Amino acid sequence: MALKAAILPVTAFQQNCALVWDDTTMRATVIDPGGDVARIRQVLAEQGLELEQILLTHGHIDHAGGADELREASPGVPVVGPHLADKMLLDNLEKQASAYGLEARDLVPDRWLTEGETVTIAGQDFAVLHCPGHSPGSVVFVSEALRIAFVGDVLFQGSIGRTDFPYGDHDALIHAIMTKLMPLGDDIQFLCGHGPGSDFGTERRTNPFLPR
Repeated sequence: MALKAAILPVTAFQQNCALVWDDTTMRATVIDPGGDVARIRQVLAEQGLELEQILLTHGHIDHAGGADELREASPGVPVVGPHLADKMLLDNLEKQASAYGLEARDLVPDRWLTEGETVTIAGQDFAVLHCPGHSPGSVVFVSEALRIAFVGDVLFQGSIGRTDFPYGDHDALIHAIMTKLMPLGDDIQFLCGHGPGSDFGTERRTNPFLPR
């Protein structure tokens, strides 16, 4: 069994929607389907993948905007995450979308996530870490065994998630990064919500937003 992943930048936000699958069972997880659902479904079909779940790292429109549409088109497939603290965002996805001239549906996930839980992605267990700051309910998925993480908009190559929202909290975001992510090891590679990925060590040493 090998975990494979493909990144699909979706919508005008160029958000990194991740397709992750087990190349033996061909069962796939979609992480953060922000939109362009027809394209996501086309890639799943072209790769011969069976969608088993939709995971959300947080409730912003560019990450969650297509989740309800994708769930509706995939009977029996649940939407899992983020943390309950992002309910206010998912309750207002339609309003978020209209501010950008887009369309989206408000969303109630099938399951909220909390710190200490695990989710199974492509047959591998990933720990759920609650990392608020960019949004109150942001979560990160980490496999220490595979040395890989899906971090949403918590951390970027050379940057961190925005905290200039009314509910943003810069100090909380830095605290989460420094106390929950960095101790896991420099060699952990991560895929983030926008732009290229990186690894925790490179960001610990060079990211100008992180304390030395």
